[in-house]
Amino acid sequence: MLKVNRENLKASHQLIWLIIDLFMLGLIIVNLAFIVWDSVYSFIAIQNALKEHLPGLQAIYHPMHENFILYDAMFVAVFLSEFFVRWAYAIKASEYDRWYFYPFIHWYDLVGCIPVGSLRFLRILRVISILHRLHQHKIIDITDTGIYRFVNFYYEAFMEELSDRIVAKVLSGVQHEITLGSPLFDKVQNDILYPRRDMLSGWISQRVAQAAKEGYVPNRAALRSYLEDRVDHALKQNMELSRLKYLPIVGSTIQETLEDAVGDIVANVIQQILEDLASSANHAFIGDIVNAFIRGPELAGSVEERNEALIKLIVEIIEAIKGQVKVKRWREQLP
Repeated sequence: MLKVNRENLKASHQLIWLIIDLFMLGLIIVNLAFIVWDSVYSFIAIQNALKEHLPGLQAIYHPMHENFILYDAMFVAVFLSEFFVRWAYAIKASEYDRWYFYPFIHWYDLVGCIPVGSLRFLRILRVISILHRLHQHKIIDITDTGIYRFVNFYYEAFMEELSDRIVAKVLSGVQHEITLGSPLFDKVQNDILYPRRDMLSGWISQRVAQAAKEGYVPNRAALRSYLEDRVDHALKQNMELSRLKYLPIVGSTIQETLEDAVGDIVANVIQQILEDLASSANHAFIGDIVNAFIRGPELAGSVEERNEALIKLIVEIIEAIKGQVKVKRWREQLP
């Protein structure tokens, strides 16, 4: 049920307009009921039934039915009077940049005043406009009503289903065009990715450095120990190196020295690589990789020479977006 916020009503100085709105709201409801009833009364069967069962009511209303346009014109006269009063107030208050903007912006208040059969029912737009105006001034809160929540829920669900299908269809078409080698791929590569390769290199290098810091630095000692154990195990399995121990006197010493040296070298190399990746020194390395993936237009070749890895990357990105689009958010709101 709608509740009137009296504090906002006083602050907005809309009390007089609220009274007018409520009066117009009641008048519109009466007018719409009159239109519906007269439409029903137009059937001869209804007239005969009333003449038989309620002759008094039929005798009173029949002259009104014959002069329906005249009675409806009385309602229209009130509606137009209210429209022109609001127009004059809008001009006085300078609500719009030009004085003649008001009837174009509030066209829905005029359309229902046209005394033509089906257009009369458009007067319900005046009801919506009145409620919207009161909602704008925060005098009432339409969103707090059950009807609004019901209608809004299914409206949002319908729009989400419709937009999801459209977006998924468009993305599928883009994927198909990219795999066929349409100009879209060249545009993505040459006009979008290539000019931003430095930005991509910087972003990827930062991500790689962060991953190396978080994954390697805290486990440096454990990783070094693991590498030395793996290298030592591999060397012991090597038949050529195992024969060194058969050398007289110094065989075992040479074998152990080689195992320690090789293990230490491998561990140091791996450690240096990871330390470089964890620092800003990785930028040039990442930049070379990005440049290898993204070639400029001057290096673009034929369709057969296109960068298939980049095509696959773009297609998979679009596929991920399609998967996200297919998520039905409105179902999460169901009880």
